Amino acid sequence: MADDPHITSDFLVPENSKAINSSFFTLTAMRTLFKPNPPATFSVTKATMAEFPALKGQSVSYAALEFPAGGSVDPLHAHPRSAELLFVVHGCVEVGFVDTRGKLLTQKVEEGDMFLFPKGVVHFEYNIEEEIPAFAVSAFGSASPGTEWVDGGLFGAEVEDEILAKSFQTDVATIQKIKRGLEAKK
Repeated sequence: MADDPHITSDFLVPENSKAINSSFFTLTAMRTLFKPNPPATFSVTKATMAEFPALKGQSVSYAALEFPAGGSVDPLHAHPRSAELLFVVHGCVEVGFVDTRGKLLTQKVEEGDMFLFPKGVVHFEYNIEEEIPAFAVSAFGSASPGTEWVDGGLFGAEVEDEILAKSFQTDVATIQKIKRGLEAKK
């Protein structure tokens, strides 16, 4: 049930819709990407099933990533229901992921390059240029790829501090300090 549904029609009509026309198949949210000034912080504009209901059952979605100079997707994250194919349109982005053997694989991805993050792996992207913004587009093989944030998933959930301390081979005071730091970022 975690995969996109296998449909037997051209598209799926939302339950509350009476008539479908061509506007159902159009998303205009990406128009905001063509503004003159890049954002001051990392920004993502998504085209998933949540933002674009026509994608339901189509096994595809996009995300447009705008990196300010030196900016990053923060924090580490994974997409449990899809691989991610990153295409750098402008700038240079350092990317990497940790495979299931615990091996870190990193790459400098330049304008015109693509990089694949396998489904479900913890990964990162950041703009290594300190004075130039970067822009990339990610394609996903799911209308709802999902995002699991490493920090929120571990430290934002209701996992007891004692369990986290044992897992990370540290003490409760350190875990609480990490949680306070993450809370301050919000």
